[in-house]
Amino acid sequence: MRIAPGDLDDPRVRAMIAAHQTRAIAETGRGSAHALDVDGLRAPDIQLWTIWEGDTLAGVGALRSLKPELGELKSMYSSPEFRGQGYARAMLAHLVERARAAGHGRVSLETGSWDYFIPARGLYAAAGFEVCGPFGDYRPDPNSVFMTRAIAPSV
Repeated sequence: MRIAPGDLDDPRVRAMIAAHQTRAIAETGRGSAHALDVDGLRAPDIQLWTIWEGDTLAGVGALRSLKPELGELKSMYSSPEFRGQGYARAMLAHLVERARAAGHGRVSLETGSWDYFIPARGLYAAAGFEVCGPFGDYRPDPNSVFMTRAIAPSV
């Protein structure tokens, strides 16, 4: 298992991001999917990371800096054949550590409220994330669950 910066020009990464966005749109209410496409992930305030098993892409995850004190997890996705094997946990821990290194005191996220997202919500809860209200530009939405976790910034 190896985590590396994401290359948005790598066709494997692009295909995984497209699969994530397609699935997010299919598994939530109309207009409520917030998964970013490749162009959205190119924003200067976003760092994309990939997780690999050998030469096989197992997943992606991104960290957006919303404010100096607040980071947002984006585009967490594991390939179905790698689910339940610790790849998502490893990516989540990596992203939290990157947020800490960036000086964020809090990391928040938006995920879906539909059954498809139950494993994701369980992963986040197990990592210390708690349900919260909307943050950033999000608005209340019955199709979304917002979660947050305080972290101690690196000194």
